[in-house]
Amino acid sequence: MDALLILGGLLLIVLGAVWLVARAFGTSLFWGIGVLALPPVLLIYVFRHWARAYRALLLSSLGFIPLVAGFSLLASQSPERLAAIISLDWLQQNDKVQTPLAMNVRGRVDGRPFSPGQGELIDGVLTLREGGDFFAHQAVIIRFPQPVDGPLRVDVLPEDVGSLPEVEISWMRPEQELPEARRLSRGYTLHLDLQPVPPNRLAGDFHLVMPPRYQTNLSGRVELYTDDLRYHDDGKVDNHHDSHGTLLHIAEDYLERRYATRQVQVESLPAVRFPTTALVTTLRASVNGQSQSFEMSFSKGMQGWGVDGDEYPALPAEPEPRVNAVLLTKAQTALQTSAPPQRIDRRQRFSMERLLRDPSPYRNVMMRARTERGGLAEGRFVGIDQDGNLNIRRVIKGPGEAFYNLAPSEISSLELLEP
Repeated sequence: MDALLILGGLLLIVLGAVWLVARAFGTSLFWGIGVLALPPVLLIYVFRHWARAYRALLLSSLGFIPLVAGFSLLASQSPERLAAIISLDWLQQNDKVQTPLAMNVRGRVDGRPFSPGQGELIDGVLTLREGGDFFAHQAVIIRFPQPVDGPLRVDVLPEDVGSLPEVEISWMRPEQELPEARRLSRGYTLHLDLQPVPPNRLAGDFHLVMPPRYQTNLSGRVELYTDDLRYHDDGKVDNHHDSHGTLLHIAEDYLERRYATRQVQVESLPAVRFPTTALVTTLRASVNGQSQSFEMSFSKGMQGWGVDGDEYPALPAEPEPRVNAVLLTKAQTALQTSAPPQRIDRRQRFSMERLLRDPSPYRNVMMRARTERGGLAEGRFVGIDQDGNLNIRRVIKGPGEAFYNLAPSEISSLELLEP
């Protein structure tokens, strides 16, 4: 109701102002330009031509009645929203949102270029998507046998058997109404080396090569969300993001402040279909070890999602844990006196499969490749292109370089020349 009153009042004020400018142009061109460009001229025009201007001025004046009533109602029901409007924080909201995912993975899916912009690893399912529609234009989905928590390193070769991740590729063409998908449970090459990035991301190397008939290969670095929360650059949760996780966070924060305890755990919250701006639901939560049911009314306003009627103060900050100075000194001493790690000879156990699975350790290393036709390519390994071919660079005499682009199927032997 408050929003309707405010919008209605602003509409009457704008209509009255437009009508007044039109009346000024109807008087003369000079009056019209003066009223439009110089506010003091407006006052002179109203005083000199009251008979022509008073109706438009009356219409604008009437607009202030619902405008003041709307702001008064807003101040009584939600003073924090009124404070946010007056402080103009909403104008700077977009500058606080965390930067998007740093994706640098390229390749092909079903023979077509694939450059994902979205990625997540939630509940043991890794998803890379291209396109923001309900159905992704193209997607790669990897389902792990066990839930993933913390760092993740996976190495799968085509001959491996047992409990392996399931790989699915899907694509949506303009002429299709539903996406097409293919699944594979073995016979592929996969390398993942992902490390946590606070507050809720994983980042690292990603390499996938499927059998030739699938025409799918990907290589590069990915960054993935580990839950459906989003954060501002200052580390605070973005309450504007529409997700089930955002509502869970809002509910836990509300119950912590309501009962003045941090021993709160939301046990269940019904699924929500977005987009929506209001929700009334019943959830179960454990407060100080006791499970209870709560009926909550959520709404989305200028400050994002919140619980209606929430007027509870923030909890005091938790004291920082004290660090044992003696243990810290011993740990630093042990770190300083420890022997430097020995360098590992990469030529040991080197093979084509290891190179395809994880090419990063071998970049810029001298190697020699012999082809099935008897050719010889010797130089420094550059990397693997989007077609899955090996790139080897050789410096030749004079200004210039030679590049070899070899498919793995063409290579009869591959030798590493440096440790």
